[in-house]
Order: sequence, then C-alpha cells, then structure tokens
Amino acid sequence: MIEFDIGEEFESLIQWLTANFSPFFDAITQFITLLINGLEAALLYPPSYVMVALLTALAWWTCSRGMAAFSFIGLLLIDQVTLPLPFWDTTLVFGMGFWELLMQTVALTLIATLLCLIVGIPVGIWASKNNAVNQSVRPVLDFMQTMPAFVYLIPAVLLFGLGKVPGVIATFIFATPPVVRLTNLGIREVPEEVVEASRSFGATTRQTLFKVELPVALPTIMAGVNQTIMLALSMVVIAALIGAEGLGGPVVRGVTQLQIADGFNGGLAIVILAIYLDRITQSIGEQAATASGSAESS
Repeated sequence: MIEFDIGEEFESLIQWLTANFSPFFDAITQFITLLINGLEAALLYPPSYVMVALLTALAWWTCSRGMAAFSFIGLLLIDQVTLPLPFWDTTLVFGMGFWELLMQTVALTLIATLLCLIVGIPVGIWASKNNAVNQSVRPVLDFMQTMPAFVYLIPAVLLFGLGKVPGVIATFIFATPPVVRLTNLGIREVPEEVVEASRSFGATTRQTLFKVELPVALPTIMAGVNQTIMLALSMVVIAALIGAEGLGGPVVRGVTQLQIADGFNGGLAIVILAIYLDRITQSIGEQAATASGSAESS
C-alpha cells in the first residue's frame, strides 16, 4: 500500500531546504536583520517629542487638522509624558511608555510592506499584461490569503529561526496578495482610448506603462498599498509569538501571563497606529485619484 501524506511531504521539503540551502537563508536573515535594525535605529535616534511633532505634521499635511490632533494625542498616549505639578508637590505621569515598542513595530511593518511592494507591484503589472500569468497567479494569491496566518510561522521559523526575520517573512507572504490584485485591476481598468492615444503619439510600451497606465491606475494601486499595510500590521501580534519585538509583545503577555493592563495598552497602541497609517495612505490615495482625474480630463 502506498500512502501519500501531503503534510509529511511538506515537512520533508522544509528539511531538504534547511539541509541544502542553509547559507542562502542565513544570508537573507542577515540582510533583513540589517534593514530592520537600521530603520529602528533611525526611528529611535531623534527624541520621541521630535518624532511626535514630525508625524503630527505629516498627518496635518496629508489629511486634516482633526487627524493631526488625533495623531498628537494618540502618539503622546503611546509615549510617556511626565508633568510636574508644583501646586500639589507631585508629578503626573501620562502615557503607556511604549515608544520604543512602537518604533520597532513601525520598522517591522514598513520593511515587510516594502518587500510586498517590491514583489507585488511587478507581479501585478505582469499579470495585467499576460492573461496566462493572471490565471496562474490567481489561485496562488487565493491560497496565500486563505491559509491561516499561524501556518506561515512554521516554515518561517524552521528556515529563518526565531526573531524578527521570520515575522517579516510570514507577514510578506500574508500581506502581498492585495497589492498584486489591485495593481492588476488598476492597469486593466485604464481606459483603452487613453492607451491608444499614447500609442498614436509614438509612445513605446514602456513609456505607455510608466507615463500613462501607472499614473492612471495609481489610486487603485494605493488602495492595494493601504490594504497591504493593514494586513502587515495585523501580523504584529502573531509575529510576537515567535520572538519579534514590538507592540505585539504586551498583547501576548496579556494572554499568556494574564498581564491585563499591558495587554490592553498594547492592543490600544496597535489600534492608534493602524488608524494613523490607514488615514495617511487613504489620503494619499485620494490625492492621487484627484490628480489622475485632472490629468485624464485635460
């Protein structure tokens, strides 16, 4: 009797990859670790109040004064502010004290999102230009989106060890599909008359792509970027289970060690960060849509 267990075959594949390509995975680990540590150092180098001011100014510039006020209060809540109260001869301590964890989470999310965009946008462009590629990529994206996120931790840990790198790899796999799908959709929805007009003026295929199709499809692509960032941020708690630092740590401790206060604070900080990133990327996408509409009408 011949038995075929797909789970055992997958385990054999992971063991074979570990045994034969260990230097390759070690190199990837070192490279991603270097990126994460460098970005963390850059984010943590300025004093927290400087970063709060910069992020608030970014929210004001891209969104509105209301979003800027929310960002200022929310970021101060995640940080920790100490105010002397001379009349009562005491000190008021306000905030969670999670600033370093916040910057670690931002670095992890941005690196994972960057990898998603580097791979996802070219694949989406390729799928929009080739129906065979589109048909081949679609079931792969369905598999990537429907597989429970915890399952991605198994090969990630076995191939890359514990820490931040397997968290980035698992996040990359989980968060890439939206940007691929929406890049493909955005380019396919570019009006044919716009493409034909560019070709009638002698534009090459490359020029048509970069100067016509991508600018027109930019609002849809930005929607994909927004969804990718949100999915990447949703993996923060899961990545903390395998040693990735950041705001997921307090949430995991709240569940496993019944540290309710830390768990609630960590969850609240993740919500504040998610709202901030969502509103910023949505606003950039709306501005891109307005610019694209103006360009088409002209």
